[in-house]
Amino acid sequence: MPPSSSSASNPRTSAPRTLASVDDHAARVRSLLPRPDPADVPLAECDGLILAADLVAKVALPGFDNSAMDGYAVRRADVESATADSPAEIPVSDDIPAGRIDVPPLKPGTAARIMTGSPVPEGADAIVPVEQTDAATTGAPPATVRIYEAPTPAQHVRRQGEEASAGDVVLPAGTPLTPSSIGLAAAVGHPSLPVYRRPRVLVLSTGSELVAVGGPLKPGQIYESNSHMLAAAIRRVGATAHTLTLVPDDVDSFMSSLKSAAADADLIITSGGVSAGAYEVVKDGLSSTGTVQFDKVGMQPGMPQGAGTVFGTPIVTLPGNPVSVYVSFEVFVRPALLTYMGIDDTERPGFVGTWTGGDQPSPAGKRQFLRGTCDVPAGEVAPIGTPPSHLLASLARSNCLAIVPEETTQLHNGDDVEIWLLDGAL
Repeated sequence: MPPSSSSASNPRTSAPRTLASVDDHAARVRSLLPRPDPADVPLAECDGLILAADLVAKVALPGFDNSAMDGYAVRRADVESATADSPAEIPVSDDIPAGRIDVPPLKPGTAARIMTGSPVPEGADAIVPVEQTDAATTGAPPATVRIYEAPTPAQHVRRQGEEASAGDVVLPAGTPLTPSSIGLAAAVGHPSLPVYRRPRVLVLSTGSELVAVGGPLKPGQIYESNSHMLAAAIRRVGATAHTLTLVPDDVDSFMSSLKSAAADADLIITSGGVSAGAYEVVKDGLSSTGTVQFDKVGMQPGMPQGAGTVFGTPIVTLPGNPVSVYVSFEVFVRPALLTYMGIDDTERPGFVGTWTGGDQPSPAGKRQFLRGTCDVPAGEVAPIGTPPSHLLASLARSNCLAIVPEETTQLHNGDDVEIWLLDGAL
């Protein structure tokens, strides 16, 4: 498709730049997404988010002395001589189901049938499990109960506040919220929590050659895959992703799509249209705004990059080849999203491993990100595929990225190399 009138009237005439550093571009992207103020979010929506303030117990945990077993509440002095051969037989004076709120003190010389979680009556100092008696926990309570084993002090009694007292900090700020921590928050009286919310990310894939997955392909067309990959990566981080795909190589259409969707996004990510060709719709459209900076970054793959704002919304423009898209997301976007969500440690797990892939050239002045398979216990890594950035199948079989620094032009067997472990690496 020929360029639209908008692109024809706004040719790119900027002078070539020297290569920007990976670290400088990463800092630029991160600056676009400053950490927001915390928001109070209902518990049902907190899983995976980061606690923004200390979680302080509103009530004690447990809130009262309660039984850890189904059985009988007793005064130890009344049954301390009980054995299997000579059981203690005492009257049952009360029945205490879970939820009862009017529990009277235990009468001396008696037992009270009690269920797990039920309040321990005043005067009782131990719980005898039903398995150590001749009684059942179903039906009406018996008139008497035989106890075959003397209980130890405070046996099976959960003491009030043994986990936390009211006012205690039960989770510190910065804790990633999990199902168990959400359960704890509910148990100590919090229906909602202060958290850093999930960023809303809009993904746009541009290119007139793109076709929806599963549709018929004509010569020169390919299935659109970048938006699916990016959306999955965004959701894996914990953010929300909305895709707007199949934006044609037309500046007016591209800018119109951006304008209509920008207000509902915290970040826009585009793929494609940022290189040096004739129909680079993203670069053509955004260059005229003066709010997006395009750079050649010293990395392989993923050299053409852009970052800035459009219609008041942060935007990161990635190259179009799939491996470049993925590596760029890992290097620039993933850390920025994690920071936004309150996570301070944004680094992929990794270590310095041993290269076992033979001689591997690396371009001078560029940081190279090689797809690889890592034997984690042995600390060894070997490449998968070759460096070209369109080889998606080799990326899908990788469990790590090997990072070759800018000053290294050749890897040899036995060389140390930095490893980033990807999702699924063992």
